This record gives sequence, structure tokens and C-alpha cells, in this order.
Amino acid sequence: MTTVQETIPEGLRPEVEAALAWFNRSQDVSFEVTGILDPEAALAGSEVRDLRLVLCGGDRCEQRSFRVSANGDDYQVALLDDAPPPAADGRQPAELDPPPGARRGWLDRALGQNAFVVLVFYRGYW
Repeated sequence: MTTVQETIPEGLRPEVEAALAWFNRSQDVSFEVTGILDPEAALAGSEVRDLRLVLCGGDRCEQRSFRVSANGDDYQVALLDDAPPPAADGRQPAELDPPPGARRGWLDRALGQNAFVVLVFYRGYW
């Protein structure tokens, strides 16, 4: 089962920061990491790590997968195919909601720009 953790383990922070900086260079808004999927699996890698991160920026959150490898004092980062692996029973796993806190600040900004905001929740998705 996929686990989502909000806190990035200390052993993965340099690679996560490198992946985030690399991703933000190609985006029109600045993203931040709000979670990591299966951090134990990422910690199992040594020289090359596959990171599955939940990134939030502006008014959207995305789950992106990166391959990060050490290259001297720097890191080599590449975006992986985002297709989730099939579950053990052959079905695709359900899409993940961003972890709690992913939209922090968004509601305050939206209320500052509008007289009211309507939030719609449907089967756990927002």
C-alpha cells in the first residue's frame, strides 16, 4: 500500500531539494514539496534514488516522480513516467489526494481576492 508522509526524511532532503529546484525552473509558479510517497523505498536506493513527490504551487497540487543521482557535488535530475504501477490485483490504484496542509494559504489568498469562496468536496477529492 502506498504511504504518504508530509515530513521529508533527513536522508532524502538534498535529493528532494535538487528535484524541486530542477522542477521549478520549468514552471510558471513556484512549487513546494508537501509530501513524499513511500519514503522507505526511496531511502533503499544509494546512488540513484527514485522520488515520488507531492508538489503544490499556485492553486494546484501534482504528484511527480523524479530520478535523482549524485554527480559530484551536484545532482542529476530527470522526470520519470508518472503512470502509477498497477496494484497487486491488476487494477490501477486510486488517485491520491494531497496530504493535509497542501492548500495552506490558498483559502486566505482566495478570500482576500473574492467576496466569498465555494468549496466543493466529492468523494474525498477537492
